Amino acid sequence: MHFAVIIRILGILLMVFSLTMVLPMAVGLIYRETSDFAFLIAFGITLFTGLTVWYPVRNSKQELRTRDGFLITAIFWSVLGLFGALPFYLNSALNLSSVDAIFESISGLTTTGATVITGLDALPRSILFYRQQLQWLGGMGIIVLAVAILPMLGIGGMQLYRAETPGPIKDSKLTPRITETAKALWYIYASLTLCCMLAYWAAGMSFFDAICHSFSTIAIGGFSTHDASFAYFDSALIETVGIVFMVLSGINFALHFTAWQKRGIYHYLVDPEVRFYLFILVSVSLVTCFILITSGTYQPSNAVRLALFEVVSIATTSGFSAADFAYWPSLLPFLLFLTAFAGGCAGSTGGGMKVIRVLLLTKQGWREIKRLIHPSATFTIKLGSNPVPERVIESVWGFFSIYMLVFVFMLMALLATGIDQVSAWTAVGATLNNLGPGLGDVAAHYGDINDTAKWILCFSMLLGRLEVFTLIVIFSPMFWRK
Repeated sequence: MHFAVIIRILGILLMVFSLTMVLPMAVGLIYRETSDFAFLIAFGITLFTGLTVWYPVRNSKQELRTRDGFLITAIFWSVLGLFGALPFYLNSALNLSSVDAIFESISGLTTTGATVITGLDALPRSILFYRQQLQWLGGMGIIVLAVAILPMLGIGGMQLYRAETPGPIKDSKLTPRITETAKALWYIYASLTLCCMLAYWAAGMSFFDAICHSFSTIAIGGFSTHDASFAYFDSALIETVGIVFMVLSGINFALHFTAWQKRGIYHYLVDPEVRFYLFILVSVSLVTCFILITSGTYQPSNAVRLALFEVVSIATTSGFSAADFAYWPSLLPFLLFLTAFAGGCAGSTGGGMKVIRVLLLTKQGWREIKRLIHPSATFTIKLGSNPVPERVIESVWGFFSIYMLVFVFMLMALLATGIDQVSAWTAVGATLNNLGPGLGDVAAHYGDINDTAKWILCFSMLLGRLEVFTLIVIFSPMFWRK
């Protein structure tokens, strides 16, 4: 383990992260808000800490190993959550405890969207912008950004990229050089954000709201500048823009790169994961529309509009709200919440287990049924016309089993703090899947639950963002053996 190199990179990344606090300061100046210097102090502390950590080991340069990449990723996301909490903790307009500040910071960076803050409409715009910016940085992963803009990370960038990028197949690169791959992803990410912002603005949002909501939409984060989220705007056009960009952000960014490179949409149409992803969204939307109309909850036009928005928002793990789905009739709250476990496609900004894993699990289950009927036959699982290696199937099953075990242990830990079953079950599901809103006591916000539960959920959010294995592997004794 190259600890000196790990410390050096962590120092560099902290210094880079400190610069992200400059923009909210500028927003405060533009809107002439009375400043209590929270962002300036946070910037100084973060920059000084990064410099102090980096300077003694500034000349340590060795090739990173896979284990180093896992450790850097796990430590950095944890440390980033702490330093990202400083503006929340220091700002007098919020008056948050240290636990609440860290919870809000980790929720933003992991694009979970679970919040402990209420009264958003009255908050300074610098704070509102900072919350959205955290989600935007976390959406593609600030480590992937660092790999793109910091060639000083050198050949070890691939280890960081593998540890950070979600999905069951992490070794494929879009370009021959890993820095070029990371840059390509960020160009697409930034371009989608710009298009989303312009579309929101044209649809009727203010310029500030358009920027902020484009950040959280493309990141599939769910933070809003208003307590009522999208219900504040009460606009079918704005909701339609949100639906389009949430769906796009839930698709593998490698496909966006291919579509841009080939100047066509053919790859979307034939990709098995995208087709299954769209099948989930369409089928759940149809069921939701049917129940809302037949139950008389809304008029047909409103039922279709709200059903589409809520299904896409929850299924992609965005967590925006145009209606309170927690109080919808019949099985709808449970059905919508369940779709978040599938989440977005691998390589997207969405959370959950990823659609590709659910698809492979479904195919594996069907294969076992066929084996019962034809014990001597050989059946190969395919994605399109391509056979899937057995090693990938094994890794998917391994991920699923660990994911479920982590869910159960987290649920028991949360129940032990005194939270009721519905709130605990959905709080763990919402944080592990990086969804945000749950049911029961956590349907609107997480401010009323106890501090112990918040710490547990902070860990759950990190587990979900780093896809469980990246964080759990460092607790394995084998990880530390030479």
